[in-house]
Amino acid sequence: MTTLTMELPETVFSALHADPKEFTRQMRIAAAIKWYELGKLSQNKSAEIAGLSRAEFIDALSEAKVSPLQITPQQLRDELADAN
Repeated sequence: MTTLTMELPETVFSALHADPKEFTRQMRIAAAIKWYELGKLSQNKSAEIAGLSRAEFIDALSEAKVSPLQITPQQLRDELADAN
């Protein structure tokens, strides 16, 4: 596993009421959710980055009000048309 080092102001921890370890956990989850929402990552890869199981990641998506289904209305129409 690769380790990254970031310099952050001490105030970021108090802003989220989190110690550095909890802040890191929250930051990994937030980044994974955003990258998934943007369509850059699959659920599996996002869950891996977040350090969660896929089921836990889907729960995190729900808490963040991000749909676990990343399909556009046009893609859905196309798939339904192809099925007929």
